[in-house]
Amino acid sequence: QVQLVESGGGLVQPGGSLRLSCAASGTIFHIDIMAWYRQAPGKERELVAYIDSEGSSDYTDSVKGRFTISRDNAKNTVYLQMNSLKPEDTAVYYCNANVAAYSDYRLLYYWGQGTQVTVSS
Repeated sequence: QVQLVESGGGLVQPGGSLRLSCAASGTIFHIDIMAWYRQAPGKERELVAYIDSEGSSDYTDSVKGRFTISRDNAKNTVYLQMNSLKPEDTAVYYCNANVAAYSDYRLLYYWGQGTQVTVSS
C-alpha cells in the first residue's frame, strides 16, 4: 500500500555533492518521521538524519554541517543534500518513513530499496 522510492545516488569525488530524494506513494493518510539511514560494507545500518512532520531535524555527528535533510509534505518526499562528501560516506543509503495509510490509520515503518553512494577519486 505504501512504497518508498529513492533516487539520486551515484559516484562522486571527495569534496563533491549529491542530493538524494525519496518519494512515498500509496494511500497515505499521514507521514510522521522521515529519515535516512546508511549501511557501509561490513558495518551495521546507522541513522544519518531524521525530520519530523513539523520540520524539526537532527543528524548523526559525523555528517553535521555537511548534510541537510528536508521534506516537501505536499509531495510526500524527503531529501538529503550531501556536501563535502568523504570516502567514509560511501554506503547504501536507505529512506525510512513512519506512515499511516488510509486502510487502517496505524503508523507503520516503511523502507526504500536503497541507493548506492560512492565517494572516490
